[in-house]
Amino acid sequence: MTTQNCSRRKFLGAAGAAAGAWLARPAMFLARPAPAGRVSVGMCPDYGSQVMSTLATMFDQLGGLEKLVRGKTVAIKLNLTGDAYTRLGYIPASFTHWVHPDVVGSTVHLLGQAGAARIRLLESPMSTAEPLQEFLLQANWEPRQFLSAAPRVEFENTNFLGNGKTYSRFMVPGGGLMFAGYDLNHSYEDCDVFVSLAKLKQHLTAGVTLTMKNCFGITPCTIYGDGSPADEPGLVPMGGRGPFHSGGRLPSKSAPPMVDRSGSKEGGYRVPRVVADLVAARPVHLGIIDGIHTMTAGEGPWAGNGKHVRPGLLIAGTNCVNTDAVCTALMGFDPMADRGTPPFETCDSTLRLAEQLGVGTRDLRQIEVVGTPISKARFDFRSA
Repeated sequence: MTTQNCSRRKFLGAAGAAAGAWLARPAMFLARPAPAGRVSVGMCPDYGSQVMSTLATMFDQLGGLEKLVRGKTVAIKLNLTGDAYTRLGYIPASFTHWVHPDVVGSTVHLLGQAGAARIRLLESPMSTAEPLQEFLLQANWEPRQFLSAAPRVEFENTNFLGNGKTYSRFMVPGGGLMFAGYDLNHSYEDCDVFVSLAKLKQHLTAGVTLTMKNCFGITPCTIYGDGSPADEPGLVPMGGRGPFHSGGRLPSKSAPPMVDRSGSKEGGYRVPRVVADLVAARPVHLGIIDGIHTMTAGEGPWAGNGKHVRPGLLIAGTNCVNTDAVCTALMGFDPMADRGTPPFETCDSTLRLAEQLGVGTRDLRQIEVVGTPISKARFDFRSA
């Protein structure tokens, strides 16, 4: 693990130097094509046993999991936004704004089958330092379902220091759009493969929330939260990530500094830049989207006017920008759109910002879509 971490730091250092050169010469930077890969789209009408078979086919279409995960530690960032009790009407959270346990369990099983040595399930439950398993139990999930899905499965609440002794620092190649770097729970460094397992949703502040926006939740509220101490990280998380939205206060001084303190305090400006920074600093190796059941109008029941819908989709890809671009198109939007155009009426496009950082392309003409064509799988969120 030490050798791999050193190699990773050297890689990020070289990438940072290169990105810095591109940003210093914008025309040269924009002339370089962002990575383009393959994205698989699968039709899956409901949860149950068909989730496993659909995902297995999709992973095969991406080239197989074995070469990505065999003998490695895999970290999976779940999308369990909000608390364990908030619901849209009487509908379980996993049918509206949380990833469903069948998708989580199937993913864990297939990773184990492909030879993953260790699998860590990660999330940052709001305002609590309790074990992640306890948080899941509050939502009537059964953590043992995941422990038995593959050998050596672990859980960690990453909203604070957790089982680590220090926070891991991830610097943004090129210097960052909002912060120069981010201090995160050790689990995001102590892994060989990072998976973002998200829900197919709209977002009030960022337009859409997919594999990239899911990574907004890897930041610990002990440093970036409303109640974080001014100088050093807190012992427990207090509040949400309001400072990222409003810029009303800075993270703890122990963390890397803000890039431009004179920038806009608007959430639609700040949040997409934080997200783009994070996926550039902590790359996503595999993105998986649960769009079998979901909701419209926002990221959770608190968004207002939300409606439970059934797109019947699963999406997976090895580049988070490519994957989110395909998902955006499947939702009935143009991934090339920017501020002022749906779904980014009041915000900048995270897709564009991450593309400019060199993470990946949002241009569908450059992305190979396998499985079900977008034209046959599209589900218009605005008219649903």
